[in-house]
Amino acid sequence: MYIHISAFSLIVLVAFAIFYNRRRVLPFLAPYLPTRLTARLSNYVPLESTSFADQVRAGMSSSNFDVESANVAEGSGEGRVGLDDAAVEEVRRIMAIERCTFDQARLIRHNRILAKNGIAPDGTPLDSKAITRL
Repeated sequence: MYIHISAFSLIVLVAFAIFYNRRRVLPFLAPYLPTRLTARLSNYVPLESTSFADQVRAGMSSSNFDVESANVAEGSGEGRVGLDDAAVEEVRRIMAIERCTFDQARLIRHNRILAKNGIAPDGTPLDSKAITRL
């Protein structure tokens, strides 16, 4: 009985210490925590709107991936509201963890998707039984 109480007390004490020192601990844990939790703990309010213009302002555009001229400009005929929220979140997380640019983060994400589907970064299949030449 006393072991359970002491273990529970230790867990509560550690949780309180982390919460009390969250300003020092949060930068180390932020890449691994959900964005909403990180924002709530750090008093940061993320953009709620996911339009192309908001995503351009948030840094999700570059000269190689020019969202602004292709999708935001008058007469572009773009029917979508914005980029995929899950993909934008993944790219933002890669940028935070790897400390890289938007284009590099997009390349890392793309290579991970290819690897998950059994494709090498150069486009060839990773399966040893795949026939690539006749």
